[in-house]
Amino acid sequence: MWVGALLSRMVGAVVLAALLLVASTAAGIWYTARGDSRPSSDAIVVLGSAQYNGVPSSIFAARLEHALSLWEDGVAPVVVTVGGKAAGDAFTEAEAGRDYLAEAGVPADSLLAVPEGVDTLESMRAVGAAYEERGWTTAVLVTDPWHAMRAERMAEDSGMEVESSPTRQGPAVQTRTTQFRYILRETAAYLLYRATGESVAGAPGIG
Repeated sequence: MWVGALLSRMVGAVVLAALLLVASTAAGIWYTARGDSRPSSDAIVVLGSAQYNGVPSSIFAARLEHALSLWEDGVAPVVVTVGGKAAGDAFTEAEAGRDYLAEAGVPADSLLAVPEGVDTLESMRAVGAAYEERGWTTAVLVTDPWHAMRAERMAEDSGMEVESSPTRQGPAVQTRTTQFRYILRETAAYLLYRATGESVAGAPGIG
């Protein structure tokens, strides 16, 4: 009988630990989402999202507008756009983002497109390689609020020193329901990454 009671307590402890891990991760995502760090850095790195024949989606455009504001405020001399393309696309996310910022008045020597990555992890590894080539170390990441903590972790694991300045506009922050859904998705994606070192496909720009 005592063996059964011990096993029951052990199972209960494991379940409680799992619940606490999920809750603390979700709280960390929420806390990071509310931050806005913009220290002087080597570059502003904009995480890619969907683009349509070279035109950024509303999610992507919100990130690019925020990065433009940071660049105009002198946070960094260069804006890095990153992201590859889906099969059949004529443009990469990085190219669409670069062209959008160029049209907004950012000069060519202040733009760097890194047209690689089908998810956040691949994109951060590609940016990390570009950083190493240029001797850069510091970055301010621009993405959606709920994506910031996982993006920071992946960037740090790719050799960069990062802070994040999440967007405050766009579909990802429109309603409480949307925000709750993104937090749940990001909690699962972050825990999977920490457990396996792999990324996970999700909503546009969330993989």
